[in-house]
Amino acid sequence: MTENLRPSGAHSTDQDPTPYASPYADDGTAHTGTAYDGTAHTGTAHTGTEYAGTAGGYPPPPPYAPTSRRRAKRPVALLAAVALAAGVIGGGTATLVGQLNGGGSAATGSGGAVNGTTVSQSSKGTVSGVAEAVSPAIVEIGAASSAGNSTGSGVVITEDGEIVTNNHVISGAQQIQVTLSTGKTYTADVVGTDPDKDLALIKLRNASGLKTATLGDSSQVKVGDQVVAIGSPEGLTGTVTSGIVSALDRDVTVAKDDSGSSGQGQGQQGGGQQWPFEFGGQQFNGDTGEETTTYKALQTDASLNPGNSGGALINMDGEIIGINSAMYAPSSSASGSGSAAGSVGLGFAIPVNTLKADLDTLRAGDGS
Repeated sequence: MTENLRPSGAHSTDQDPTPYASPYADDGTAHTGTAYDGTAHTGTAHTGTEYAGTAGGYPPPPPYAPTSRRRAKRPVALLAAVALAAGVIGGGTATLVGQLNGGGSAATGSGGAVNGTTVSQSSKGTVSGVAEAVSPAIVEIGAASSAGNSTGSGVVITEDGEIVTNNHVISGAQQIQVTLSTGKTYTADVVGTDPDKDLALIKLRNASGLKTATLGDSSQVKVGDQVVAIGSPEGLTGTVTSGIVSALDRDVTVAKDDSGSSGQGQGQQGGGQQWPFEFGGQQFNGDTGEETTTYKALQTDASLNPGNSGGALINMDGEIIGINSAMYAPSSSASGSGSAAGSVGLGFAIPVNTLKADLDTLRAGDGS
């Protein structure tokens, strides 16, 4: 212990030339020193707690003490580090919050197998986004009958293989083969048909986990709405075309069965007449025959060709608004030889609300 040369109670008014040493350390270890009142002070450990305002208490460290400057810098560095970390993880935090609140993509089901197809937010309103989302739910249908083979399209509506198509696609078929967008092939059976509405429901054998389409609301469709059509024209599976809804509530008349079209559904391969229909008092693509039915249709200028029948007409949210059913091919009505010419911008689709109202009947097989 150092000796105190000052008389008891006497204090110097000048600055002590010796650098000030704090009687306690930041780490709380014990120090031995001389108290400011001249008495010996030994062995008491201090943990850095302030002793302000008490007799014999220790004054705060001088402003020039090196430890004070170091402490001042630490909060600044810490704040900078926190700001940087927040910038790095901010996006992930927002995503997590969105998922916890039910706003994330995890709330929609696995791959749309149960809840139906959805268009990603970044691709909403684009033809490519609609095609990517809905194409897996559109299939090619091959129907074989005694009169030959025909090709059409269909829309998967349940993960275990219920598929909606036109009645004229599968009418008279003895065997039905369905090809998915993946190339996998299934055999299908007819569940129910409604010739009056030109609708049919078929079911794949031993299917599960299929991508499904979302059925929209055709009452909300307006002239000028942009649409996408997906089907298998001329056997070209998964063909995508786009256009607009050009008219509503068109009265389209079609044959109720295959009696007016040489036993062939629309999309026949190898020539012959295509599926006939009437519009505006005129017949197109052949004679409709005696047994006909008339329904209100959506008109579109999206390109439809033989083989599109039974496929989907889709809005820009990826919802099915119609089942494509008829197309105008001028050359086929003028001549019975050769295949039909391509689309000239006059296509028709059965409104999806007609399908939804008829779905229970089709499932029950009551319309067969």
